[in-house]
Amino acid sequence: MTEETPGFDEKPDVPSGSDDAEPKADTPSEEEASAPAGDEQRTVALTAELDQVRTALSERTADLQRLQAEYQNYRRRVERDRVTVKEVAVANLLSELLPVLDDVGRAREHGELVGGFKSVAESLETVVAKLGLQQFGKEGEPFDPTIHEALMHSYAPDVTETTCVAILQPGYRIGERTIRPARVAVAEPQPGAAPAAAKEEKKDDEESGGTEEV
Repeated sequence: MTEETPGFDEKPDVPSGSDDAEPKADTPSEEEASAPAGDEQRTVALTAELDQVRTALSERTADLQRLQAEYQNYRRRVERDRVTVKEVAVANLLSELLPVLDDVGRAREHGELVGGFKSVAESLETVVAKLGLQQFGKEGEPFDPTIHEALMHSYAPDVTETTCVAILQPGYRIGERTIRPARVAVAEPQPGAAPAAAKEEKKDDEESGGTEEV
């Protein structure tokens, strides 16, 4: 008779819930499930931040372009003002010399520009010419009230428009700036007189008409 080992046939105690000991399929944890959503939110946030940076960059670029344009305008304005101030200063200086130039012109007309005086006068005229001074006003040119000042007035049968018939005092300019208008004597056509061109045309018509055969 075999002696039984105590407890050999007894089943070992299995803890409750032993079914859970069987292998189960892996299921994502809450952190792993929330990871894609978090990445998407970060992407959206980064995109919004990038848009803000681009907007700020565009605004700063526009500000820089505006400042650059204002600076260029300022430089042009300063340069224009500098040139204007220089022209005014030169014009004021040359205006003081005009009476001297008038004396030189009268001396030349009377044959008195000789010797050392001639050399000094020519040197003066060369200097003022280099500064841009130009003389204007000629006999026979049409009268222009913007550059001529009429001191004498008469009528003449041989003019077809108001004409400068004598230059009493020449005018001077620097570039487009008139320093002094030319003072002139002007002549106008005789009142009621037909223009010379019209008279000539009428004369030609009469001569051609007189030779026509009837």
